[in-house]
Amino acid sequence: MVPVREPRTYSVMLADDLTLVREGLAALCAAQPAYRVVGQCSEGTAALRMIENARPDIAVLDLNLADLFTLEIVRRTREANIPTKIVVLSTRRDRKTVVEALRCGVNAFLLKSAPATQLLEAFEQVLDGGIYVSPQLELNKIFSASHKAEPDDPLETLSAREYQVFTLLVEGIRAKEIAARLDLSPKTVDTYRASLMRKLDIHDVAGLVKFAIQRDLTSSR
Repeated sequence: MVPVREPRTYSVMLADDLTLVREGLAALCAAQPAYRVVGQCSEGTAALRMIENARPDIAVLDLNLADLFTLEIVRRTREANIPTKIVVLSTRRDRKTVVEALRCGVNAFLLKSAPATQLLEAFEQVLDGGIYVSPQLELNKIFSASHKAEPDDPLETLSAREYQVFTLLVEGIRAKEIAARLDLSPKTVDTYRASLMRKLDIHDVAGLVKFAIQRDLTSSR
C-alpha cells in the first residue's frame, strides 16, 4: 500500500539568474496552498547556503548557476545528508546531461520550455519519493538498452567530471572560473580538459564549441 503523504505546506527555495524566471516561479508557488517560497537567489553559493541553513523541502535550481556549478550543489547536499528534494530546470535536453544529473542525485529534471503544470507534477512526484523527468524527454528512451549499447558515441566515454568541464567550456567559461564552480584546482581542470579532448579527438576549445553546437549541447535562453 502506497503511504499517503500528510497534507501540509511545503517550503520551496528558488535559484535562477533571471529575475523574471524566479518571480514567475514564486508566483506559481504562491498560487498553490501546498507550497511556500522561503528564499530566492541568483547564484550557486547562495543557493547552497540556503539549502544548508533553511533545509527546504524542495529546491528548484537552474542547471547553469553562476559561481558554483549546480551539480556540485547537488553533490554537497547529498554528502551532507540534507533531505531537500532537488528539481533542476534546464534548456538542455541531451541524454548525457539528463543521466549525469540523475546520477548526481537530482530528483527531477524539468525543461524550461515545459508548461507550469509539469513543475507542480514534479513537486508532487518527488515529495512522494519518486523521480520526475519532463515527458518531452521520453525517459524510456533515455534509459533504453539501445542507448546503453552505443559505444561509438564519444560523449559516453566521458566521466561525470569530464562532462561537467566540457559543458562549462563550451559555454565560454574560462578554466579558472570552472575550477571555482566545480570546487577543483585549476590544475585538475586542465587535466580533465586534456583528457576529454583526447577522448573526443578534438584539440581546441573552438572545436569543442563546434561539436557542441552540432550536437545541440549548448544552452539557450
